[in-house]
Amino acid sequence: DPGNRAQNKLNILGKMLRIDVDGGSPYAIPATNPFASDADYLPEIWALGLRNPWRFSFDRVTGDLFTADVGQGEYEEIDFQVFSSCGGENYGWRLKEGDSCFNPPDSCDTLVGLTDPITFYTHGGSPFRCSITGGYVYRGCAIPDLQGHYFYADYCSAQIWSFRYDGVNISDSTQRTADLEAGTIAVSSF
Repeated sequence: DPGNRAQNKLNILGKMLRIDVDGGSPYAIPATNPFASDADYLPEIWALGLRNPWRFSFDRVTGDLFTADVGQGEYEEIDFQVFSSCGGENYGWRLKEGDSCFNPPDSCDTLVGLTDPITFYTHGGSPFRCSITGGYVYRGCAIPDLQGHYFYADYCSAQIWSFRYDGVNISDSTQRTADLEAGTIAVSSF
């Protein structure tokens, strides 16, 4: 993002947009969008500060939104938006990556209003991790112990993990690669 477009309020790149495809030509802006009447922002913007989201998914039970956002330098992250949100979250790219300053390289914690990821992991390791793939919150019947677990993977390492998130804390964070007999298959989608 050399032009810092994810933080540019008048550019659609690096944003989550919310539009009404049935309300106009080519679309309408929902009146409840957080910036619908703010001339400093494009009215389509629902959230900003994303780098490269690789799969959004809504929890079928709660309506909460999980976003796996592919990092650039060191971190892969999972962002979260509670169902009751009115929008307007700024997930921080390119000011931050994971919980660390990116550009500028320091003092980004002084910025007000950034929404930190609920979890993140570093590039590297063995097997080598480098690109997150977002999944889903499991709501099936076949494995009751996994009810409410959000699943995600790393494309490069072929590792798969899951965790529960209650809106505040992560619990039951577990690597599932062996359980799912994965480990050699690059996961690009669930």
